[in-house]
Amino acid sequence: MQDASDKGAPPLPDAKTAEATPPTVSEARLLSVLDTAADGIIVIDERARILIFNKACEKMFGFRAADVLGENVKMVMPGEYAREHDEYIGSYIRTGVKKIIGIGREVRGRHSDGTVFPLELSVGEAQTPEGRQFIGILRDLRPRKESEQRLAELQSELVHLARVSAIDEMGAAIAHELNQPLTALMLYLQAIRRAHAKGVDIADRIGDVLDKAVGEADRAGHIIQRMRQFVEKRDPERRLCDIEPLIDDAIDLTLLGQHHRIRIERRSTPALPPVMVDSVQVQQIVVNLVRNAIEAATQALEPVIRVETRRDGNSVVLAVQDNGPGIAPEAMAGLFQAFASSKRRGMGLGLAISRTIAQNHGGDLMVDPGGNGRGACFSLALPVAAADSDAE
Repeated sequence: MQDASDKGAPPLPDAKTAEATPPTVSEARLLSVLDTAADGIIVIDERARILIFNKACEKMFGFRAADVLGENVKMVMPGEYAREHDEYIGSYIRTGVKKIIGIGREVRGRHSDGTVFPLELSVGEAQTPEGRQFIGILRDLRPRKESEQRLAELQSELVHLARVSAIDEMGAAIAHELNQPLTALMLYLQAIRRAHAKGVDIADRIGDVLDKAVGEADRAGHIIQRMRQFVEKRDPERRLCDIEPLIDDAIDLTLLGQHHRIRIERRSTPALPPVMVDSVQVQQIVVNLVRNAIEAATQALEPVIRVETRRDGNSVVLAVQDNGPGIAPEAMAGLFQAFASSKRRGMGLGLAISRTIAQNHGGDLMVDPGGNGRGACFSLALPVAAADSDAE
């Protein structure tokens, strides 16, 4: 460590002073700990002058200890922090009111090249013969932030893959659903063509026939647009939403081309509070749950699916229950694991991704396996938007 006594700070043992006065055992031990610590350690006095700046700090900030000892610690802070730091220390010394001491928090540091980067900072204090000193423990958050960003990107890719997989599994049903309006459109146009070829005067009917043709084309286009929105690759975007229309649209999407004798019982609670969600991702969960419920309910004599929304404390809950045989105990362990599906088609991503989406939104996806004549029930819980939650 560089001797800072010429800058008004208490002298510290370092390589230069050690030539004249070898450090004591405790001083040598302290210096060794400081220089081998993985986290940055800065010690400042009551005037915010740097007394200790370990090797981890040198690497983190790009300054040599010899260049910063005795200088105001503001030199490693971005401008907005530097302007307030001296006043904060003065206020604490005068009033004793702590704002950061003893509390870890995320702040920002400034590298010698001017780069501003995130840090985790914990501050303690010590009373010494030379006066009050403050010890800062710093951890560079850039590696963690980069890992979090990469993880978010990978999760987004996986969520998108799960949506594409779901549409692929629904391919035959969607093709059937699209075939109906396209066939009707073709028949309308063929009727007009045949009448024209035979010289039949259809002037008074052509407008009505064309309106019907346009209606069928719009229907087909609407189906394609919904498919496109569902599988479109985009960045997650959370906004304040009423969950009821999201659920209804997702149910309609799931029922495209379904001609099972399924009865959907929709139960909702009036005036549910809004939730802050990515609407496409939440619809993805609903599509997965309803599709699974349809598959389970078709094993019953009279298939029924109950879709219920309600409020439970600070959460909005969606429950999807079928009247199938329930989930076998041996299947429960791998129920929410990716690629653990027993289905012949698909990748087994549905429930795994659904729970990940729910938890990323601050909620959860839970299951009551049912059995003994009672079908399974999946419950999606999403937190109420902050303003509504605070109003309680």
